[in-house]
Amino acid sequence: MDRPGSRLARTRRLPETAAVLEIRQAVRAWLPEYAPARAVAVALSGGADSLALTAAAVVEADSVDALIVDHRLQPGSAQVAADAAAAALRLGCRSARVLEVEVGTEGGMEAAARHARYAALGAARAGLPVLLGHTLDDQAETVLLGLARGSGGRSIQGMASYAEPWGRPLLGVRRAVTRQFCADFGATPHEDPHNFSPDFTRVRLRSEALPLLEDVLGGGVAAALARTAEQLREDGAVLDVLATDLLEAARGHRTDPATATDEDTLSIEILATAPAALRRRAIRAWLLAGGAKALTDKHLRAVDALVTAWRGQGGVAVGGGSPRTRLVAGREHGRLTMHRR
Repeated sequence: MDRPGSRLARTRRLPETAAVLEIRQAVRAWLPEYAPARAVAVALSGGADSLALTAAAVVEADSVDALIVDHRLQPGSAQVAADAAAAALRLGCRSARVLEVEVGTEGGMEAAARHARYAALGAARAGLPVLLGHTLDDQAETVLLGLARGSGGRSIQGMASYAEPWGRPLLGVRRAVTRQFCADFGATPHEDPHNFSPDFTRVRLRSEALPLLEDVLGGGVAAALARTAEQLREDGAVLDVLATDLLEAARGHRTDPATATDEDTLSIEILATAPAALRRRAIRAWLLAGGAKALTDKHLRAVDALVTAWRGQGGVAVGGGSPRTRLVAGREHGRLTMHRR
């Protein structure tokens, strides 16, 4: 859905209110670091967060393409998507495309819808980074969900400002600011009924758990959770570099050159003498490179036990096989191995 004409001629002037300036500054700061070409796509749902992001991006970037995903899960979703596309063009987007998707059932509706949405956005972005309207509040909810899973520091690192191709300029902005932006701008955002349904865990976190934590702890909880996530991402980046060095050392070290093969195996001796935090990160990277999928903390610790608590136990099946085969990590002749059986 495109419309000819100058972008500047079509761009509505933004009022200079505190909310508008905060969001514009967030987008302005994000662009030179992650999108120096200043051409981006924006995932637009029509809600306040993505609407405010789109309006700010049109002013701050050189060109903006709006991508609107129609999950087709609710009556009237096609009209909501069409309205969002029309709003994008009024704001001054270079183009606006509606992407219809089929939502499966694997992992529940939330996970299936997210998978379908990201797949559609990834296929339609035409090489551009895709801006997502996640806010500081979304970050806090993500950290709490990760904390509940108990899968270690990586699960509570939250979302990054940029993880190619996904950009999140508003991670330091509160959700209330995006709503105020729309009010100041005179835009009416779409209210998705799913965002108020207690059937979804994230909605209950948003409407029940976080407000309770804010009340009990005297406020500032969402911002504190977001700061914690940022600190963990910084620490995690350093640990990942060190774990990569460990992984390469474990791949190359062989006490007996005669046992060398073309298989990607790891030295038990090298891994066993490394700190646990680095060893498990190295093993995780090795498993993922070998085709493992949906690794859990239970999987990782079971493979780690092949190194640190060897009692003759058999191999560990990890996700990533096929209907006829399993991906199995094992221990053979002083090395970690990975086979499809």
